[in-house]
Amino acid sequence: MDAIPHVAREGAPWDRPCRNEVPELVTHTQPCDTLRPARPEDLAALVALEQACFSGDRISRRSFRRFLDSPGAVLIVAEAAGGLRGYALLLFRAGTALARLYSLAVDPQARGAGLAARLLAAAEREAFERDRIVLRLELREDNEAARRLYLGAGYRPLGRVPEYYEDGTAALRMEKRLHGEGLPASRVPYYPQTTDFSCGPACLLMTLAHFDKHLVADEALELRLWRETTMIYLAAGHGGCGPFGLGVAGAKRGLGVEVRLSPPGPLFISSVRDPAKRRVMEIVQEDYRREAAELGVVSSNDPLPARGLAEEIAGGALAIVLISESRMMGRKGPHWVLVHNQDDRHLFIHDPWLGYGGMETPADAANLPIPDREFERMARWGRMAVRAQVIFRKA
Repeated sequence: MDAIPHVAREGAPWDRPCRNEVPELVTHTQPCDTLRPARPEDLAALVALEQACFSGDRISRRSFRRFLDSPGAVLIVAEAAGGLRGYALLLFRAGTALARLYSLAVDPQARGAGLAARLLAAAEREAFERDRIVLRLELREDNEAARRLYLGAGYRPLGRVPEYYEDGTAALRMEKRLHGEGLPASRVPYYPQTTDFSCGPACLLMTLAHFDKHLVADEALELRLWRETTMIYLAAGHGGCGPFGLGVAGAKRGLGVEVRLSPPGPLFISSVRDPAKRRVMEIVQEDYRREAAELGVVSSNDPLPARGLAEEIAGGALAIVLISESRMMGRKGPHWVLVHNQDDRHLFIHDPWLGYGGMETPADAANLPIPDREFERMARWGRMAVRAQVIFRKA
């Protein structure tokens, strides 16, 4: 089954681009005495600081209040005798080893003595203590001071996004590995799902684009793959994809495919109360299994543990894996993600869904490092703890 529809919250604090601007440095500074977590009583001072630091893309009072209340956000403030001198705002994507530096600001009267670097180091320590291995950010292309700060701190460029800010300025994306060896680069192009129900086809589209460099990944192909892999019915809404449907579509396009599923029975029928619909789903899934066998798709009732998947990925395979949305989004639906890389402690995924909280861009959902232990928890769904893996290799 694919991701359930996302209902955006009006006025959500993430309804603007990630900024991470450090305005041009000046020579005057007032020493900062303390770096500490922000408190609710800092709200007015944070709003005033925001007004002083930025002329556009400002965080509103309402948004600051929500960040202060959110378990997925951390605000670190710099406090001196005269009040707040700066802040760093971090966002944490649940269930991953990724953190995002959403905004960093320094009072115009407190610049020039390294306060931005201190706030950045504090943000990195906070992310590290939460077992995040990657910190990502975006900044204005025309902000040379910020670029020097991040390059000097070891951040590497990820790309450029034209017209990202409200005044039309482009954004530069950067990231830093906070410990261990260098972050593995993504070998697989990222493609976000364009509907609420096509996460499986979007993962398959990324897989096909990886193995066929000439393939054009677009919405038409995404929906064609959905038509080929859907199980027609779900409890409500559009039909979702099953592992054998995904395997058949991949095998028809020349890939070697292995489906690992436990328990082996039909999927997603426990919540379908209509007997006629249940019967149709069972027939469709059995037909996919038959076609998969005819196409030479290997099947097993023994899904691989995280390290077993890592060995397959290291050998050149990709894996579309069923996860529970509860680990990352706090809801109970099943969802497909693409495992495309690994290191000695993590699996790296492309998550095609960009709807979490209304705050995400492809920089947040692509190449996500998932600790092995966390992956084992999320890669099972429902009361039956269903585990489904579709492994693709170049034939």
